[in-house]
Parts: sequence; C-alpha cells; structure tokens
Amino acid sequence: MDKLPYLNLGCGATFHKDWTNIDFVSSGTGVIAHNLLVGIPFPDNSFEVIYHSHVLEHFPKAKAEDFIKECYRVLNPGGMIRIAVPDLEAIALNYINYLNESLAGTKGAAEKYDWTMLELFDQVVRSGTGGEMIDYIKDTSKNNDAFLLERNGYEVKRIMEIFRSAPQPPAATVSFSMSKKLKGLKNKVQTKFISLVLGKDYAAYRTGKFRLEGEIHQWMYDRYSLKRLLENSGFKNAEVKIGFESGIPEWKKYNLDGKDNVLRKPDSLFMEATK
Repeated sequence: MDKLPYLNLGCGATFHKDWTNIDFVSSGTGVIAHNLLVGIPFPDNSFEVIYHSHVLEHFPKAKAEDFIKECYRVLNPGGMIRIAVPDLEAIALNYINYLNESLAGTKGAAEKYDWTMLELFDQVVRSGTGGEMIDYIKDTSKNNDAFLLERNGYEVKRIMEIFRSAPQPPAATVSFSMSKKLKGLKNKVQTKFISLVLGKDYAAYRTGKFRLEGEIHQWMYDRYSLKRLLENSGFKNAEVKIGFESGIPEWKKYNLDGKDNVLRKPDSLFMEATK
C-alpha cells in the first residue's frame, strides 16, 4: 500500500506504518532519521496532514517558528497541522490549586504539588536522563499512582512497570555482540580522554552535552502562545481540540494520541490549524 500523504514528525516509537515518519534518530523500520533543526526534507506542498506530539517544546524558542514555517511549507494548501505539547496553562493552574491545598493541609495535596513542580521545572533544568521525575515515579511510598496516571497516561504506567518490577534481563539482552562491545569500549576511551583533557571542566562538558541531546524542554506553550505561533507562521483557523477530537479523517484509527479511548499524554494541549 502506498503511503498516505500524512507526515509524523519526531515520532519516536509511536507511528503508523501508512504515514511518512521522521525522527532525529530512527526508532525502527519505516522511520526516517533526519535532523529537524535543519528543516523538513521534502518539497513544498507534499502532504495533506502534518502531526507532531511533544516535539515543539524541545526546540529552542528562536528555532520554533522556523520549524513551524517548515511545516507550513511542506503542507498542501488547505492541509491540516495537528500539534500536541505539554499544556503550560493546565500545569500553572494545577500549581496554584495544589499550592493552596497544601497550605490548607489537604490530604494528598503535597504529593500532587511536588509532581506539579517537577512538570514545571524538571525537564527544563535537569542535567541527567530522567531527572527527578524518574526518582518520583520509582518511589512507591508516594501513594500517588492514580494522579500520575491521570496526568501522564499509559506512558507513565509503562515506566512504573519497568522500574518497579526490576525483572532480570533476558539472556538475549545480557549477551552483547562483539561490535557493540567495541563501540562501548570506544566510547569509554573517548570519555576518558575528554575527562583527562578537561580536568575540572569535565562535569560542565558532560552537563552541556546532555542538555544539547534533545531530552530537555526548551520552551513551553499555552493555547494563546501556540495559536499565535501558528498564525505568525501563516496558518489560519487555529483551534484547541479535546483528546481524540480532530478534523483529520478517521483520526482515532491511527492510535497516535492514544488507543481504546485512553490518551497517551493526557497532560497535552492539542491544537489544529489549516494552511
């Protein structure tokens, strides 16, 4: 079957085989590896639909408009873009709510306040993979799983299962091929050399390298700033959508924002616009 004229940018491991799928690093067969910071590798007016979920916030603010303008360029006239990003407005409202509840001594509010602070800051300031969010999720003493699932959907459920069950790795994952061993050795040698050259500055180098690798959030958006960004890039009719609601034909069947009526990232702001 030929590909649909639909494009999924920064797809990670969530993609549909009938779409054209691109990410900075390929996560599997059918995913094109490409640095989206330098543009989208297709001619003008190539697609009817463009979608990206929790990608835009990883672009530096100064590069965000360039990226959205690239989306506009490769979209057909009358085509539709759908964007999902962490919802800054919802996080801010939660912060005020759980702050007041914590001050009032409401049971369970302090744990929700702590997580909301992580939503606001952890992916901006972290200097290592997972940041404090992973430590919070791994901590079973919080008794806050229902709230975490409400905020983060089945993705956080998967993380809970991985980190809390601590299964023994299967033999296939314990045994590495010689090429992987050599690659690991090469990386260790490079790391050792850099640490010797930089000395006390190595920690700063390591932190800087991590912060450039794409995990951290460079900016956040609410329904006003995202609509303005789209309009400044040429789009029109920008409007907020709720969960599985979409102007894209048969949207739910692609299971990109979730499946079985369960959202993958319920903390999202969803917005669509047309060219």
